[in-house]
Amino acid sequence: MSDFTRRESLGYQVNHLARLMAQALRTRIEPHGVVPGQFAQLLALYEEDGLTQNDLCARVRIDQSTMAHTLKRMERDGLIDRIPDPNDRRRASIRLSPRAQSLRDTLVQAAEDVNAEATRGLDDDERATCLALVTQVIANLEPSTPLDQVATA
Repeated sequence: MSDFTRRESLGYQVNHLARLMAQALRTRIEPHGVVPGQFAQLLALYEEDGLTQNDLCARVRIDQSTMAHTLKRMERDGLIDRIPDPNDRRRASIRLSPRAQSLRDTLVQAAEDVNAEATRGLDDDERATCLALVTQVIANLEPSTPLDQVATA
Protein backbone atom coordinates (compact mmCIF):
# COMPACT_ATOMS: atom_id res chain seq x y z
CA MET A 1 0.00 0.00 0.00
CA SER A 2 1.27 3.44 -0.96
CA ASP A 3 1.80 6.30 1.48
CA PHE A 4 0.58 8.72 -1.19
CA THR A 5 -1.66 11.36 0.41
CA ARG A 6 -3.91 14.06 -0.95
CA ARG A 7 -1.42 16.67 0.26
CA GLU A 8 1.17 15.06 -2.05
CA SER A 9 -1.25 14.93 -4.98
CA LEU A 10 -0.88 17.78 -7.44
CA GLY A 11 -4.32 16.97 -8.82
CA TYR A 12 -5.95 17.14 -5.41
CA GLN A 13 -4.16 20.35 -4.45
CA VAL A 14 -4.92 22.12 -7.74
CA ASN A 15 -8.56 21.02 -7.57
CA HIS A 16 -8.80 22.29 -3.99
CA LEU A 17 -7.21 25.58 -5.04
CA ALA A 18 -9.62 25.93 -7.96
CA ARG A 19 -12.62 25.39 -5.68
CA LEU A 20 -11.33 27.97 -3.19
CA MET A 21 -10.66 30.51 -5.93
CA ALA A 22 -14.09 29.91 -7.50
CA GLN A 23 -15.72 30.40 -4.09
CA ALA A 24 -13.80 33.65 -3.52
CA LEU A 25 -14.72 34.85 -7.01
CA ARG A 26 -18.36 33.90 -6.52
CA THR A 27 -18.68 36.12 -3.44
CA ARG A 28 -17.40 39.07 -5.46
CA ILE A 29 -19.32 38.61 -8.72
CA GLU A 30 -22.62 37.04 -7.67
CA PRO A 31 -24.00 40.38 -6.42
CA HIS A 32 -23.66 41.53 -10.05
CA GLY A 33 -25.70 38.62 -11.39
CA VAL A 34 -22.71 36.60 -12.64
CA VAL A 35 -21.54 33.18 -11.45
CA PRO A 36 -18.10 31.57 -11.87
CA GLY A 37 -19.45 29.16 -14.52
CA GLN A 38 -20.06 32.17 -16.78
CA PHE A 39 -16.82 33.94 -16.02
CA ALA A 40 -14.52 32.22 -18.52
CA GLN A 41 -16.97 32.92 -21.34
CA LEU A 42 -17.21 36.57 -20.35
CA LEU A 43 -13.42 36.90 -20.25
CA ALA A 44 -13.12 35.29 -23.69
CA LEU A 45 -15.77 37.67 -25.06
CA TYR A 46 -14.05 40.64 -23.40
CA GLU A 47 -10.93 39.59 -25.32
CA GLU A 48 -12.86 39.14 -28.58
CA ASP A 49 -16.56 39.87 -28.79
CA GLY A 50 -18.65 38.16 -31.44
CA LEU A 51 -17.28 34.64 -31.22
CA THR A 52 -19.38 31.66 -32.27
CA GLN A 53 -20.37 28.98 -29.79
CA ASN A 54 -17.76 26.66 -31.33
CA ASP A 55 -15.09 29.35 -30.93
CA LEU A 56 -16.02 29.82 -27.28
CA CYS A 57 -15.92 26.06 -26.66
CA ALA A 58 -12.40 25.89 -28.06
CA ARG A 59 -11.18 28.95 -26.17
CA VAL A 60 -12.46 27.99 -22.72
CA ARG A 61 -12.27 24.20 -23.19
CA ILE A 62 -15.92 23.45 -22.41
CA ASP A 63 -17.95 20.87 -24.30
CA GLN A 64 -20.83 21.92 -26.57
CA SER A 65 -23.71 20.78 -24.35
CA THR A 66 -22.37 22.60 -21.30
CA MET A 67 -21.64 25.69 -23.37
CA ALA A 68 -25.16 25.67 -24.83
CA HIS A 69 -26.66 25.52 -21.33
CA THR A 70 -24.34 28.25 -20.02
CA LEU A 71 -25.04 30.55 -22.96
CA LYS A 72 -28.78 30.03 -22.54
CA ARG A 73 -28.49 31.13 -18.91
CA MET A 74 -26.24 34.07 -19.86
CA GLU A 75 -28.78 35.17 -22.46
CA ARG A 76 -31.59 34.85 -19.89
CA ASP A 77 -29.52 36.90 -17.42
CA GLY A 78 -29.00 39.67 -19.97
CA LEU A 79 -25.24 39.11 -20.36
CA ILE A 80 -25.14 38.14 -24.04
CA ASP A 81 -27.10 38.45 -27.24
CA ARG A 82 -27.04 35.91 -30.05
CA ILE A 83 -26.84 37.50 -33.48
CA PRO A 84 -27.82 35.06 -36.26
CA ASP A 85 -25.37 34.67 -39.13
CA PRO A 86 -27.21 35.94 -42.22
CA ASN A 87 -25.33 33.42 -44.40
CA ASP A 88 -25.81 30.36 -42.17
CA ARG A 89 -28.86 30.11 -39.91
CA ARG A 90 -27.17 27.36 -37.88
CA ARG A 91 -24.50 29.79 -36.65
CA ALA A 92 -24.76 32.79 -34.41
CA SER A 93 -22.35 35.36 -33.15
CA ILE A 94 -22.27 35.65 -29.36
CA ARG A 95 -22.12 39.33 -28.44
CA LEU A 96 -21.78 40.95 -25.05
CA SER A 97 -24.86 42.85 -24.00
CA PRO A 98 -24.55 46.46 -22.88
CA ARG A 99 -25.05 45.15 -19.32
CA ALA A 100 -22.09 42.76 -19.61
CA GLN A 101 -19.97 45.49 -21.15
CA SER A 102 -20.80 47.80 -18.24
CA LEU A 103 -19.68 45.08 -15.77
CA ARG A 104 -16.30 44.51 -17.39
CA ASP A 105 -14.18 46.65 -15.07
CA THR A 106 -15.98 45.37 -11.97
CA LEU A 107 -15.62 41.70 -12.95
CA VAL A 108 -11.98 42.03 -14.01
CA GLN A 109 -11.22 43.81 -10.73
CA ALA A 110 -12.90 40.97 -8.83
CA ALA A 111 -10.64 38.45 -10.56
CA GLU A 112 -7.57 40.58 -9.91
CA ASP A 113 -8.55 40.82 -6.24
CA VAL A 114 -8.93 37.03 -5.93
CA ASN A 115 -5.57 36.49 -7.63
CA ALA A 116 -3.94 39.03 -5.31
CA GLU A 117 -5.49 37.37 -2.26
CA ALA A 118 -4.41 33.91 -3.44
CA THR A 119 -0.82 35.03 -4.01
CA ARG A 120 -0.54 37.19 -0.90
CA GLY A 121 2.95 36.78 0.55
CA LEU A 122 4.52 35.91 -2.80
CA ASP A 123 6.83 38.38 -4.48
CA ASP A 124 6.55 39.24 -8.19
CA ASP A 125 9.07 36.57 -9.22
CA GLU A 126 7.28 33.89 -7.19
CA ARG A 127 3.92 34.88 -8.72
CA ALA A 128 5.41 34.71 -12.21
CA THR A 129 7.01 31.34 -11.48
CA CYS A 130 3.78 29.95 -10.04
CA LEU A 131 1.81 31.04 -13.11
CA ALA A 132 4.48 29.69 -15.46
CA LEU A 133 4.49 26.32 -13.70
CA VAL A 134 0.69 26.03 -13.74
CA THR A 135 0.65 27.03 -17.41
CA GLN A 136 3.21 24.32 -18.20
CA VAL A 137 1.26 21.67 -16.30
CA ILE A 138 -1.89 22.64 -18.23
CA ALA A 139 0.02 22.47 -21.52
CA ASN A 140 1.30 19.01 -20.59
CA LEU A 141 -2.23 17.68 -20.18
CA GLU A 142 -4.42 19.77 -22.45
CA PRO A 143 -3.42 18.36 -25.84
CA SER A 144 -4.13 14.82 -24.65
CA THR A 145 -7.69 15.63 -23.57
CA PRO A 146 -10.22 15.75 -26.41
CA LEU A 147 -12.66 18.66 -26.08
CA ASP A 148 -15.63 16.31 -25.76
CA GLN A 149 -14.03 14.84 -22.62
CA VAL A 150 -13.19 18.13 -20.91
CA ALA A 151 -14.53 18.21 -17.38
CA THR A 152 -17.08 20.90 -16.83
CA ALA A 153 -17.48 22.93 -13.72
